[in-house]
Amino acid sequence: MTHKLLLSTVLPACIAWQLAGPLTPAWGADLFGAVGGATRDSASKQPVAQVRITAHNLTTGADRTAISGSDGMFMMPELEPGWYKVAAARAGYITSTANVRVAAPAISRVDFVLTLENSPALETKVAAPVTAASTSALMDELEALKKRIGELEAALKTAPAPVEIAKAAPPEVPAPSGPPAQAPQQPTAAPAPAPPAIPEALQLPESAPGVDNFTPFAYGDFTWLNGTPRNKDTVLDTKFFTPEIRFDTNFIEDFNQPKDHTMGGSTESFRNGEVQVEQISVGGDFHWQNVRGRVLYMDGLFATTTPRNDASAGVGQWDLRDAYRYVSEAWGGYHFNVSHGLNIDAGIFVSYIGLFSYYNFDNWAYQPSFVSSNTPWFFNGLRIQWFPTNKLKIEPWIINGWQSYAKYNGHRGLGGQILYRPHEWLSLVFNNYGNGTDDLGVPGRSRIHTDDSIEVRYFNKPEKEKGVDKMAFSATGDLGCEYGAGVTCHGGSGGPKQAFLGFMIYNRVWWNKDRYAITIGGGKMNNPGRYLTLLPPINGADAVSGSPYFTENPGDKAHMWDGTLTFHWMPKQYITWWLEAGYRHSDVPYWSGRDGITPPGGNTGAPADYVCSSGASAGTADLAAAYTACGGPGSVWFPDLRHGQAALSAGVLVKF
Repeated sequence: MTHKLLLSTVLPACIAWQLAGPLTPAWGADLFGAVGGATRDSASKQPVAQVRITAHNLTTGADRTAISGSDGMFMMPELEPGWYKVAAARAGYITSTANVRVAAPAISRVDFVLTLENSPALETKVAAPVTAASTSALMDELEALKKRIGELEAALKTAPAPVEIAKAAPPEVPAPSGPPAQAPQQPTAAPAPAPPAIPEALQLPESAPGVDNFTPFAYGDFTWLNGTPRNKDTVLDTKFFTPEIRFDTNFIEDFNQPKDHTMGGSTESFRNGEVQVEQISVGGDFHWQNVRGRVLYMDGLFATTTPRNDASAGVGQWDLRDAYRYVSEAWGGYHFNVSHGLNIDAGIFVSYIGLFSYYNFDNWAYQPSFVSSNTPWFFNGLRIQWFPTNKLKIEPWIINGWQSYAKYNGHRGLGGQILYRPHEWLSLVFNNYGNGTDDLGVPGRSRIHTDDSIEVRYFNKPEKEKGVDKMAFSATGDLGCEYGAGVTCHGGSGGPKQAFLGFMIYNRVWWNKDRYAITIGGGKMNNPGRYLTLLPPINGADAVSGSPYFTENPGDKAHMWDGTLTFHWMPKQYITWWLEAGYRHSDVPYWSGRDGITPPGGNTGAPADYVCSSGASAGTADLAAAYTACGGPGSVWFPDLRHGQAALSAGVLVKF
């Protein structure tokens, strides 16, 4: 059966490709060959999509895979020359195999006619084993055939061209008696051969677009999700590189009207009453022969505001903040053809703890609630992504720590994500973190955290030209704590409670073919100990320096809630114009007030020290000592912090 399949499939394919003439190889591909062809159903003769094609190199043992498209076609480029055993497999069909010889820079064609497992016409036969002798005989057969084809082509080139005979009017002669004689055939010019540029496999009948049931999460359209880009098309893509470009410009009007134009307590809202570029990013994804890599450079306000929330840069030497300041993602890795994919990557990754994406273009709202704003935006370390099915991802992390460029103390962070999308309308994500000792200068304190979200699209009428066409909601809950070195998860004799409890809920409505959308939502956070509460940049304070004006000591309370109403106009899939109104509240003074959070004359001294009303540094973090140094009661400057913040903001987001 093996020899019959080879002779009926490989040999005609080789003849067809040889007669069609050599194809022009891509630049740099002259050392490699390729295997291509089509898959058809034996009964209907129609293309079969989602067939897994595996090419096994009989010399090196290496495997390459491809998936046939909706038209049944497949192609595996960049194969080393040699003999391959090519198999076509799909659930419900009998696996079909063929031995194919790959030569550089040619494309070896092999078509597969697949038979259903329960086909009544199926005959059970014992396939002859592939042996070295049979392979050698087949190679001799192919070489002889190739030589004969060359001789035929040479003969055709040297044969005289047929001559066109001019036709003259015949003389009038009496009609002969008897049956008419058969007219002699006139020689005609040989027809020009058809151009070989389009292989037969490309001439299959058109079929309806198939559903990709192999690639993870490709079976449905998940661009409606919060935290996911809504682009359905890629502007430019190549076999080696897929570019990505982002712009984020905003204008925010804080009704507290801080005179220093400085807003605090956020990862999105930084300057009041000004047009500011929040993000300028250029980069993309690299991919070649299962090797992967991604880099996305970061400039704009994000390049300063993101690193200042990481205190791990205060451990040891070298300026890690400057080293990573202009990079939001940078990693490389390898893809293994295991299950539906296995990726092992190392570098700096964007985190989706808190559901919202780090990039505002991807989100339903511009200013996310506390569960998202106060939890990590990035991880440094090793990420493993395993896709056991096309609807499930299991992703372990071995990382430096909780949103940290470096490792704080003796234990690195361990964690992971489980992403499950059983239906196009439902997405479930579970993030968990632990083991890390992530407090600067407190090696005996450990942190654990769980972050879980559900997103449901409960209405979907994409065919509607006018009116509401889609509705969805998201809900996220977070629970975590720190323990050891004088703090506990629940309070009591071991020390004060150091914990995080928060949730956020959003609902979104789209209309007029997704050109417009409105989102309403918000959330709440309780974070005693304030270990995840963002520190306002009072006198230039950051996560390393801390501030005497807003302490983050065990037992310090922080209860906050917020709400936003967001409108999106999306005339094209690459751009979003947005308008948002929001209010945030804290039970302790936290938001910038009218007099701002910048000392008189600008930042002065160490951010961890008090500042005198004169604008000079008090040189101490002790309030009593600061009064003495500055000249008595009333001589110490204090920032203007308020319990509430109302803001109206607008902007434009672009992603290619």
